[in-house]
Amino acid sequence: MRAALGVVVGLVTLVVAGAATLGLGGRGGDEPPPARTGPAATAPVTRQTLTKTVTLAGDLGYGPALPLASTATGTVTWLPEVGATVRRGGVLLRADERPVVLLYGFLPMYRPLAEGTEGSDVRQFERNLAALGYGGFTVDEEFSAATTAAVKRWQKDLELPETGEVERDRVIYAPKAVRIAQHLVRLGASATGDVLTYTGSTRMVTVSAGAGEAGWAAKGTKVTVTLPTGGSVAGKVSAVGAPAPGALAGGEQQPANPERPGTGAATVEVIIAIADQKALGALGATPVDVRYVAEERRDVLTVPVEALLALAEGGYGVEVTGPAGTRIVAVKAGLFADGRVEVSGETLTEGVMVGVPQ
Repeated sequence: MRAALGVVVGLVTLVVAGAATLGLGGRGGDEPPPARTGPAATAPVTRQTLTKTVTLAGDLGYGPALPLASTATGTVTWLPEVGATVRRGGVLLRADERPVVLLYGFLPMYRPLAEGTEGSDVRQFERNLAALGYGGFTVDEEFSAATTAAVKRWQKDLELPETGEVERDRVIYAPKAVRIAQHLVRLGASATGDVLTYTGSTRMVTVSAGAGEAGWAAKGTKVTVTLPTGGSVAGKVSAVGAPAPGALAGGEQQPANPERPGTGAATVEVIIAIADQKALGALGATPVDVRYVAEERRDVLTVPVEALLALAEGGYGVEVTGPAGTRIVAVKAGLFADGRVEVSGETLTEGVMVGVPQ
């Protein structure tokens, strides 16, 4: 294509030169312009790693909110503020002015604990008691007399009756610190039942992707999260949900936002963990962009995409230029990314100059 254009330019140059010789237009005494002998501009063939990335829409937040069920009797007299973080030993609510305390663990508080009780729930409770600084006992599956003494000290600090026994409704377990998302009841309501919702206290990114577009989302996949402040932070896929419908009520498909790829008929929820929480600054719930590597070619020859020529016989070529002039070299095109394309050819080497349009 470019070679043909060069022939046309050459013919036009000859016609103009002839017209000038015959005095047809222009200044009769001027020298004819020189014929074009090479491309208007050149660029070197480079060897590099070529990476194709895809950017999807995501949302920074604290993850899905879960209800917190209280088994305490009485009336709700205090709740933590929405947005507050409650850590191990902290108070989740007060019922009749008595605290319900958060401890860390996966086994729910399903029975009261007292001297002589044995089981894995005893070990879980004792591990928390020790972590709060109440020592003097062995962390095991037996609630001993030493455990009773430590519990009394704990109860004294909580301004509870020093019985040495742990009531079932005095403790709620969660895997780690929680952030209060919403109050489900008002002060004065019954303390039994779901009283608030909570999330984890660590910020994360949620990405919704179509079921057919989530092949990239494997646990451990590294991504880059671009923040609304203009900065970016590293992330890693921590969980991938099961496919879920992406339709609105009534069966109508959720519309996509053309400015945010990844929105619309989303069916798979991908959770991105952010290790460097400080890099997020004071950001709360906000839209973000998530970029992942879709394809990568290491140590390949590349040229600007504009350097590719469509050959009459099919395929692509590039116009190689040098001291001996120019020639068209057939190439095989590979990955396209960031304005460059992977190329390979029998005589193509790193550093060779190829023609590109201005």
